[in-house]
Amino acid sequence: MSSVSSAPAVLHPLLAELRDQFAATKVDASEVVNGLKESQFNWRPDSRSWSMAECLLHLNIVGERYLKVLDNSLVQARAKRLTGGGSGYGLVGRWILDNTEPPPKRKFKAPREFSPSYGQPITAVLPTFVHLQDQLARMLEAANGLDLKRVRVPAPGLGPVRLNLHVTLAWIAAHQRRHLWQARQVRNHAAFPAAK
Repeated sequence: MSSVSSAPAVLHPLLAELRDQFAATKVDASEVVNGLKESQFNWRPDSRSWSMAECLLHLNIVGERYLKVLDNSLVQARAKRLTGGGSGYGLVGRWILDNTEPPPKRKFKAPREFSPSYGQPITAVLPTFVHLQDQLARMLEAANGLDLKRVRVPAPGLGPVRLNLHVTLAWIAAHQRRHLWQARQVRNHAAFPAAK
């Protein structure tokens, strides 16, 4: 990614906290699917609910899209010299994060472009998700030194909406926690099938 090379060496405390969150997410995802068979990984509690595979695949789809958007936004921000120590969510950002963190306070339907396909293997979905966390950590390094409040990032799937960099990065982390929580609810479901 072209924006990574120009980042300062010492990571901003807010970005370091997010890096820790992405590292914890990597561990959490591995624990959620540890020891599962493919049939369990793809089991749905009902026809309207996602399987664990779909939860993780959705995160992979969203994450990969955001990586591209972030990379482009960070390159533009560096070109415009939008550096500094600014940060903050603002009222809209706080509302978005409050409604994203698990357990969910309200449900949102995923845009079609972010809808996962059914019947995915653990060996494809989980390693991709783990690798995504490493890529997000590198993106934090690329964001280091930029003004987290002034840099604006398009929100994929939301038309012209642009959020500040601080909200965007925090939302990615919260969104991942939300769907890992959802995946854990599937695994803890009373009707979850035993391994065969």
